[in-house]
Amino acid sequence: ELQSGCFWRGVLAEALATLIFVGVVLGTSAAPEPLAPALAGGLVVGALAVTLGVPQANPALTLALLCTRKLGTLRGATRLLAQCTGAVLASAAARLALPSNASLVTRVSATGTAGQAFVWETFATFQLALVAFATSNWSNPQAGLALGSAVAAGALTAGPFSGGSMNPARSLGPAIVTGIWDDHWVS
Repeated sequence: ELQSGCFWRGVLAEALATLIFVGVVLGTSAAPEPLAPALAGGLVVGALAVTLGVPQANPALTLALLCTRKLGTLRGATRLLAQCTGAVLASAAARLALPSNASLVTRVSATGTAGQAFVWETFATFQLALVAFATSNWSNPQAGLALGSAVAAGALTAGPFSGGSMNPARSLGPAIVTGIWDDHWVS
């Protein structure tokens, strides 16, 4: 399988999709209002789903596919590595390109506890996974619309508590680049 062009195209699609997704979300996180990252994340996920053929670009979704045996171990492991690599590269670029006061790391809000943030993050990720499973065989624009809407809705719902990441790679990349790991287990 490692000699298959299709295999490596899938790995490259995961790395590229995660790099683009994390880059867009981090770029808009410099905006003062929380609506910008949620909408930008939803829009870019919708576009990536249509253009790259519904890549996961999210380790939580990849792990869900592995656990349900919809994805083989080798494909899952290489895609997880590709997603984390894409997130770290996007985070490094964002750190260089954004002002030093830009907040790249997802954080638990001061208005709640880490436990509350975990519950909301789990809920948002669950609804995203549900949509991802429902659209996994779609290769039309409706899949992009559904996935993008789920990302935006989840980010708006969980955002006030946990940052609304729903994507471990989106949280891992900035944590590695900045060295800030406060309540990282939540996201």
